[in-house]
Amino acid sequence: MLHYLLKRLMSLILSLAVASMVIFAVIEVAPGDPASFMLGTGAQEDTVAALRSELGLDQGKVSRYLTWVGGMLTGDFGTSYTYRTPVAEMVGERLWVSLPLALYALTLSTLIALPAGIYAAARRGKAGDMAVMGATQLGVAVPNFWFAMLLVLVFAINLRWFSAGGFVGWDKGLWAGLHALTLPAVALALPQAAILARVMRSALLEALGEDFMRSARAKGLSQRQAIRRHGVRNALIPVLTIIGLQFSFLLAGAIIIEQVFYLPGLGRLVFQAISARDLIVVESVVMLLVFAVILVNFLVDLTYAVVDPRLRRAA
Repeated sequence: MLHYLLKRLMSLILSLAVASMVIFAVIEVAPGDPASFMLGTGAQEDTVAALRSELGLDQGKVSRYLTWVGGMLTGDFGTSYTYRTPVAEMVGERLWVSLPLALYALTLSTLIALPAGIYAAARRGKAGDMAVMGATQLGVAVPNFWFAMLLVLVFAINLRWFSAGGFVGWDKGLWAGLHALTLPAVALALPQAAILARVMRSALLEALGEDFMRSARAKGLSQRQAIRRHGVRNALIPVLTIIGLQFSFLLAGAIIIEQVFYLPGLGRLVFQAISARDLIVVESVVMLLVFAVILVNFLVDLTYAVVDPRLRRAA
């Protein structure tokens, strides 16, 4: 098990190193100069040069990359070109919106998808199975921003149960914060729940055809007992993979939903930084999101070893 853990840890470190180089290279080759953008087209050349020197843009790319990576390793993400505020402070403020939103949406998605997938697999070919699969097909086909606008129309404008956008802040209390994030979380969760339910159904149907399931039924277990005791656990490997990928998507890819609901999260911060050519913010936030994605995949790999004893024995 320790050998398995060390291998996955080395893979995590190597992935982060490669990701940092790719992110820096891609953002650096993007057209446009931040200093010229900030000062406008009518700025004098010496003024632009002075601002470039102040921002550290006159240094070589290798030096800037090493400075950026070294700062991130010590918790210093640099200073925003536009807001003249430490990037770590800006990320910390926005993270307290994006992270709870991602966890909220993932929880809703899992609570909806797993029972739906198990229900459909247990009733394969029957009306319940076809109803669940039809609903999941609709959930996969419809984009989440359409769900978001529909939720706003129904629950914010017509019923007035929720606000149409904005975030009140956690200082108003846990209930107030969760209430403000409910509609965005539901809009994010529904399409992801549709995908997860289909994966759960397929994995469980595959498990139901294995010899150990037939042996469990031959020993006198009912279908429900066999599914609960043996089928679900053996079907969790692909489901855990999808859950890990979904959390990464919900954390890093909620930019459209954050725009629809005017949430001050990381996705909206990246959008604003790209518009303002604030390269240090874009690099740092994207690197942080990549780190979150790689870390979640690392934790999912460790969960595999917990769920599947064969991985522990192989390790």
